[in-house]
Amino acid sequence: MSSTPANNDDDETPKDPLQEMLANLLGGQGMEGFDAAELAKAAGLPSDPNVLAQMFSQVQAMMSGSSDTPVNWELAHDAARKAAAGDDPSVSPAQQQAVDEALRLAEMWLDPVTDLAPTGIVGRAWSRAEWVEETLGTWQRLTEPVANSIAFAISQAMNEQLPEEMKTMMGGAASMMQNMGGALFGLQLGAAVGALAKEVVGSTDIGIPLADLQMALLPANIEAFGEGLEIPEQEIRLFLALREAAHARLFVQVPWLRGHLLGAIESYARGIHIDMSRIEDLAHNLDPSNPEAMQAALSEGVFMPARTPEQDAALTKLETALALVEGWVDELSFEAAANLPAAGALRETIRRRRATGGPAEHAFGSLVGLELRPRRLREASALWASLKEQRGIAGRDAIWAHPDLLPTSADLDDAAGFSARRSAEDASESEVDAALTKLLDGGFDDLPSGDDLPGDDGPKPGEGPEGGK
Repeated sequence: MSSTPANNDDDETPKDPLQEMLANLLGGQGMEGFDAAELAKAAGLPSDPNVLAQMFSQVQAMMSGSSDTPVNWELAHDAARKAAAGDDPSVSPAQQQAVDEALRLAEMWLDPVTDLAPTGIVGRAWSRAEWVEETLGTWQRLTEPVANSIAFAISQAMNEQLPEEMKTMMGGAASMMQNMGGALFGLQLGAAVGALAKEVVGSTDIGIPLADLQMALLPANIEAFGEGLEIPEQEIRLFLALREAAHARLFVQVPWLRGHLLGAIESYARGIHIDMSRIEDLAHNLDPSNPEAMQAALSEGVFMPARTPEQDAALTKLETALALVEGWVDELSFEAAANLPAAGALRETIRRRRATGGPAEHAFGSLVGLELRPRRLREASALWASLKEQRGIAGRDAIWAHPDLLPTSADLDDAAGFSARRSAEDASESEVDAALTKLLDGGFDDLPSGDDLPGDDGPKPGEGPEGGK
């Protein structure tokens, strides 16, 4: 990758010394050829090193926050609220009542189609701002590993490229740059979460429980979802309530599942590292007076490298788990909605919506290098339907008893053969368990002697081929 600056030596355009310094620091050339006095003069700063050190110290104090995390979560919160604002009216009593009734009815309709018990959670109607408040903590948990990588990369670039004399003069400016990166990431994350708040219809709409032990719908977004469908809003609300209640029932009655999914996402995110070569590319055209350009780079995933084989394997497992959750919810909610005339059309609309993702979901995916989409939703739905046919409702839902029982990606390729394969594995394990129990109980002590072992027709030790000595 070329490290030639965008401004060539024969370019008559005046160069910005501060821009060149940042480009060289991030691009790997260091501070060679830079006059600190000229740099300060160009930036309108005093040239005295002691005065400069004091000014950098003051700027660092302004940039530093009380948080011990690399991301400015206060900025993220404010940006999310701002992005979700606008046409976001407060939930009216009538809307709250309609949502409450829909979720209560959904719980009743789910009872005959699943062996998992009702949650007893009181349904809520949220505005977009309330969705942000209830879910931002989970977003913080999921994105902090990526934020750590970005903050480390910025700090590393500053520490490695600054000469010793410049480090002394700038004091803690590297920490300031790290905080600046955390602020930019916080702003970008907040904007993505706020945009998602305008698209989601419930607390589990993207397939993971963003708000623990909650069951909620967003009336404003349900209304927007129904535009152009020519389906009564009450029917749409009830179908979406079935999906929300099914998600809630699964995550409440299968307590290990939420941690399993969030842990898988965190593990994948921890494997993300920052591509310094792409930072180098960006640095050559960096304009310090244009922070929007840096935010745009973040939103385009400019720092994200290609995935490693380990991450590809982790992503396959994560996508399989997401597909199994969504497939189970898809199958149950459709079966429970048998009395709704538009159930089939709504099911297909949501399937396509989940498969493609909205603009905000794409923005979030670019930011953290991960799109939370169940790419094999249809295969997972077929697998759960096949399990119900072969094992019944209780046998199908018993698969959620332990993560080791979950179908794999290979099982999604052959849903019909999953039960046969699992039965064979269970039988093999039973035989091993029985043999182990017999061994521990001394049941093998009465085995026949070597002379009488069945199938032993060969010569005895010390005998020749004809049985002689």
